[in-house]
Amino acid sequence: MNDLTSIDALMRSVPVIPVLVIDDVAQARPIAEALVKGGLTALEVTLRTPAALDVIREMTRVEGAVVGAGTVLNPRDLENALAAGAEFIVSPGLTESLTDAAKANGVPYLPGVATAADIMRGLDYGLDRFKFFPAEAAGGIKALKAHAAVFGAVRFCPTGGITEATAPDWLAIPSVLCVGGSWVVKPGMPDPAAIEQAARAAAGLRKAA
Repeated sequence: MNDLTSIDALMRSVPVIPVLVIDDVAQARPIAEALVKGGLTALEVTLRTPAALDVIREMTRVEGAVVGAGTVLNPRDLENALAAGAEFIVSPGLTESLTDAAKANGVPYLPGVATAADIMRGLDYGLDRFKFFPAEAAGGIKALKAHAAVFGAVRFCPTGGITEATAPDWLAIPSVLCVGGSWVVKPGMPDPAAIEQAARAAAGLRKAA
């Protein structure tokens, strides 16, 4: 386990949270080791493949890795992810049942929002840290800046359509603490050296204090 007991601390720990879709559990450890070695320690394993829960179990054994579950859709997904060792939870949207389950379990939770109504509902639940998703499709930087102007205390992790080239523009927004990105680990057979290099470049995007 780790000492990142809040979602805010987790979001501030890295500038980029790799969004991982992994089909083969045998790839889990090499990918996690390369990411951590490159300086990206917060890893989001999406529950989009049958292997996802086993991937989480394997990655939690890598020293320095803080492994979370993404694409968590309901309380059952959350319970399964926590049983596999997930240390934080990310969802594409915001629902009462999932929020209640996350709060009941005391797990750092990053729900997805796309509209002002989503954010207002999250604030009603006592949340103020959100994934802005799908970032590009939901209006991009202009939309997020508009939300940030209204909701001054809210902080975001934009995810969806962000690339290595556009990440710095998102990170330059004061209300953005980090971004989620799939570019660090490309699909197919993992190349640990390439992943480490990509992770090191992403870690170098760290926001100014």
